[in-house]
Amino acid sequence: MSEKAQLIIGGKTYEFPLVTGSEHEVAIDINDLLEKTGAITLDHGFKNTGSTKSAITFLDGDKGILRYRGYSIEELAEKSTFLEVSYLLIFGELPNKAELFKFTDEIKKHTLVHEDIKKILDGFPSTAHPMGVMASLFCSQTAFYPESLDPNRSAEGVRLSIVRSLAKMPTFAAWAYKNAVGHPVNYPDNSLDYCGRFLKMMFALPAEDYHVDPVIADALDKLLILHADHEQNCSTSTVRMVGSSKASIYSSISAGINALWGPLHGGANQEVIIMLESIRKDGGDVDKWINKAKDKNDPFRLMGFGHRVYKNFDPRAKIIKKAADDVLGKLGINDPVLEIAQRLEEVALKDSYFVERKLYPNVDFYSGIIYRALGIPVELFTVMFAMGRLPGWIAQWKEMRENKEPIGRPRQVYTGATPRPYVAIDKR
Repeated sequence: MSEKAQLIIGGKTYEFPLVTGSEHEVAIDINDLLEKTGAITLDHGFKNTGSTKSAITFLDGDKGILRYRGYSIEELAEKSTFLEVSYLLIFGELPNKAELFKFTDEIKKHTLVHEDIKKILDGFPSTAHPMGVMASLFCSQTAFYPESLDPNRSAEGVRLSIVRSLAKMPTFAAWAYKNAVGHPVNYPDNSLDYCGRFLKMMFALPAEDYHVDPVIADALDKLLILHADHEQNCSTSTVRMVGSSKASIYSSISAGINALWGPLHGGANQEVIIMLESIRKDGGDVDKWINKAKDKNDPFRLMGFGHRVYKNFDPRAKIIKKAADDVLGKLGINDPVLEIAQRLEEVALKDSYFVERKLYPNVDFYSGIIYRALGIPVELFTVMFAMGRLPGWIAQWKEMRENKEPIGRPRQVYTGATPRPYVAIDKR
């Protein structure tokens, strides 16, 4: 007889089966809880609730482990490219040479966007936040590809939507940046690889012979890999929730982009730079701000240190730290904000207060440093995050669809007014 969990309500005992994942995670299956007991669970923020079974990403925050489809993030960042990792997440296995060539070629054929999308872009003022612009442009694909709205699309049709999403996201991201700075947009150069193509669309000026720096392109590729998926976080859960209504991939991912936009989710690396700027404006005394962070009565908190999930060193941070050092060394930038960041890092890695509490620099700390060094404005940091997270969103949407999961519909505990009579006012 399989092991079960027992729940006692009003003196009556109810049994529920236990479910064990491939990495020995244990869950209590309460699918028939309401039917059996008349009760529901209350779990604010779903912190203890598993909404699905997934074969995509394994995360162990206590041990600092992150794996995509069984492969460690360390090996993937060292040996793979972002498109290889995208293929792995979406289709379940790393591609062989022929599969990778076909996948890359398919993406190159769909990097251009319909010219009418420029009319939508032109409707945004330069003050529009790039995340709002990108979410709108991405969702607009439902209008240009109405066949994507068919919930019963063939496997070939779904693959085409997946390829279009990966191909056009860098174009939308670069165009959102160009809109913010008031520059004319660049079209994708398919003679370049994925990251090189994006960098040229971002930074090339008219009539300029733009050269893609391999150190910068490699750092960007690693950043995208590290952000590609992170289990059932806020934006990923949003993509699955919206997709559970059989919404198209474009509207589902657009919803994920908007969820990522919030400062408690994708805006963390932006908050790092804002904090560093505040320290610089205050005179750059790092020790003063370190002491403020240690003072439990002071509301100041170091942004980019520690992680809600990782109770150990963020495994992604170890990888991206080297990329950050490479970029700063290559560019030779003399930026007081980046100097403050390096000083904070040095103190936090050695100071017993931070070491004992495992408040290590996380991936947001280092990604913010890299984006700052590349000259990317803080408003675009979350756009970069979204571009990296795209294959994870696609994989999660595809898995949810293939598993024929039911429409998401959380319950609630009502705390409002009890029945009361309606008293009409005199309307004469």
